[in-house]
Amino acid sequence: MIEIKEIKKSFDGFFALNGVNATVEKGSVYGLVGPNGAGKTTLIKHIAGVFIPDSGTITVDGQQVYENASIKSRMFYIPDEIYFLPQASINDMKKYYKSIYPSFDEVRFQKLQEVFPINPKKSLKRFSRGMQKQAAFWLGVCLRPDIILLDEPVDGLDPVMRRKVWSVLLQDVAGRGMTVFVSSHNLRELEDVCDHVGIMHEGKVILERSLTELQSNIIKLQVAFEGELPEEVRKLDILSRQQTGRIWILIVRGNREEILGSMKQLNPLLVDALPLSLEEIFIYELGGMDYAVKNIVL
Repeated sequence: MIEIKEIKKSFDGFFALNGVNATVEKGSVYGLVGPNGAGKTTLIKHIAGVFIPDSGTITVDGQQVYENASIKSRMFYIPDEIYFLPQASINDMKKYYKSIYPSFDEVRFQKLQEVFPINPKKSLKRFSRGMQKQAAFWLGVCLRPDIILLDEPVDGLDPVMRRKVWSVLLQDVAGRGMTVFVSSHNLRELEDVCDHVGIMHEGKVILERSLTELQSNIIKLQVAFEGELPEEVRKLDILSRQQTGRIWILIVRGNREEILGSMKQLNPLLVDALPLSLEEIFIYELGGMDYAVKNIVL
C-alpha cells in the first residue's frame, strides 16, 4: 500500500504540492488525472523517491520511500521523457538493470522480444520516441516490480502497441498483485484499466474514489417536462444544464437511484439516464474551479 499524507513541495515560493493526501491499495491500478500544472508529475517523483517533500510523508507498506534502497528496488518508474545511458542499447541497459535489480527475469526478457519488435543491439538514441517507450516497458516489466509508476506512459505508442503494453501490465496486476500508479491525459484509456481515480487540482487531490463509485455519484439525465423545468429539479446539485427545445440535459451530483426516483415522481414526459465518461466527470468536477468548458469569443 502507498500512503501519501499532507505532502507539500514548493519551488521558489510556489507550492506545486499543497497538502496532498491519497491512498493506493496493493494490486490496484490507480489513475491520477488533472489539468496541466496540477502537480501530477511532481507527486509521482515524490513517490519514486526522486524528490524529498518539504513536509508530509510518503510510505510504502509503512516505510518511508526517500533514500530507502529496499523499497526502491521494488519500484520501477517510467517518466514522460525517457532517459537511457548515452550510446546504450537495450542489451546494455539490461546489463545495467541486472546489476541493480536482483529480480530481473532473463527468461521473461527473451519471451517479450516477440511483443516488442526492437533490435536489442542497436543504440537506443537512434530509435523514435515511441520505440524508446517500448524499450522502457520491455525492461521495466522484466524487473517484476511490486509497484510501477507511469507518467503519460503510452504517449507516442500506436494503438496496437498500447493494447499490448496494457495487456502485459494487467497480467502482472492480476497474477502478481503488482500496483500500477499512472498519470495520463488519455482519460478514455484510463477508464478501461483503472480501479481507482484521483483528480488533482492546484497541488491537491480534490477527489479520490473507485471508478465505479465515481461514475455512480454523478448522473447525466435527459429529461423533458410540460412547461418550465420544475423547481424541485432546480434544487438538485446540478453541475451543468443545457436545453434544446423541451429536452434538458442535466449533469447532477448525487445518488443515481434517488435522483431517478425523485425525477419520476414529477411526471416527466421523458427521463433517461445516459452513460457518463471519465472525461466528462473530470470536466464537470473541475467546472466549479474555473476549469469549465466555455464558449470562446474571437
